[in-house]
Amino acid sequence: MPRLTAIEPGSTRQDLKSAGLKLTLPRQSILEILEQADPHHLSAEDVYRALLDNGSDVGLATVYRVLTQFESAGLVTRHHFDGGQAVFELDTGDNHDHIVCMKSGRVAEFKDEKIEKRLTEIAEELGYDLHEHKIVLYGEHKDAVAKMRKRRSR
Repeated sequence: MPRLTAIEPGSTRQDLKSAGLKLTLPRQSILEILEQADPHHLSAEDVYRALLDNGSDVGLATVYRVLTQFESAGLVTRHHFDGGQAVFELDTGDNHDHIVCMKSGRVAEFKDEKIEKRLTEIAEELGYDLHEHKIVLYGEHKDAVAKMRKRRSR
């Protein structure tokens, strides 16, 4: 059975300092939003809306700039899933895969040891030493399908 990965809140503040980034209020606020995010994948606009909801006056341009700095420092990973806008997640160092709902854009993470083992076997059969991989599955989440059916029946 695939296992969902977990993000540990508060685990990246030292990484921010280690990456040579000064701990400013906007950086700290954005980092906290990313740490507490559920789901873990947020667009820059999602981060901006969360900041507004928290009463912050950080601008959207600052959000984009900070997320780019975090990406350069290796603190976040930017994903460009088909048909959707860029989303960001904390880089926890674990190797996990994603499944994306083609209707809603919802993203879920999973890790499956059987898949991991088989990928290593395939790489070895082809003469490779596997260092990393990225698997993205696309489908329709049952909640999104149910919402579409409900709208059509009105």
